[in-house]
Amino acid sequence: MTAVFSHGRLRLYLLKLLDDGPKHGYELIRLLEDRFLGLYAPSAGTIYPRLQRLEAEGLVTHTAAGGRKVYEITEAGRAELRQRAGELATLESDITASVADLSALAGEIQTEVRGSVRDLKRELREAARQTRRTRWEPPPARSAANGARTGAAEPPLLAEFDQRLAAFTVEVGALVRAGRLTDSQLRTAIRLLDGALEGLRRLLR
Repeated sequence: MTAVFSHGRLRLYLLKLLDDGPKHGYELIRLLEDRFLGLYAPSAGTIYPRLQRLEAEGLVTHTAAGGRKVYEITEAGRAELRQRAGELATLESDITASVADLSALAGEIQTEVRGSVRDLKRELREAARQTRRTRWEPPPARSAANGARTGAAEPPLLAEFDQRLAAFTVEVGALVRAGRLTDSQLRTAIRLLDGALEGLRRLLR
């Protein structure tokens, strides 16, 4: 978003949003997030200093309402918008292009996450099948020396394994399909899935 909103363009876009009606800071953040389809949302630390600067320049004013500052564009702010109408039109085009790029990137990352989930699920199912093929024998009696028992997993544990695997797949799939994860979160999720898969390979082979 740095390139799209460089050189004071975010301040210009805030004026554009306020030209539609008075708003408090959180509303402006939400509107920007909606404009970018949830793929970008500026922080309060980004928005409020710019609003204060706009107010210092006489382009907006604020009133206190319900413990919040509600900002409203001034006539000077509207004059600024008219003067920079061409720049605003270019900014809108750049935002549209940026949203398209971000959507494509998010789609690629989500596809990669889904692929990692499928790989992990396939590995776990194969491990479960291999375990079932092995003849199950009752484990030896508890050792008097250390109180430990060794042996293959008991059938009830295999059933629990299948249940946990199914629940894991459903939950991860739902989180990915929700579409609210950031690129950073999705990349971290991929690394976690790859790490979990590698750890299970070492354990079960």
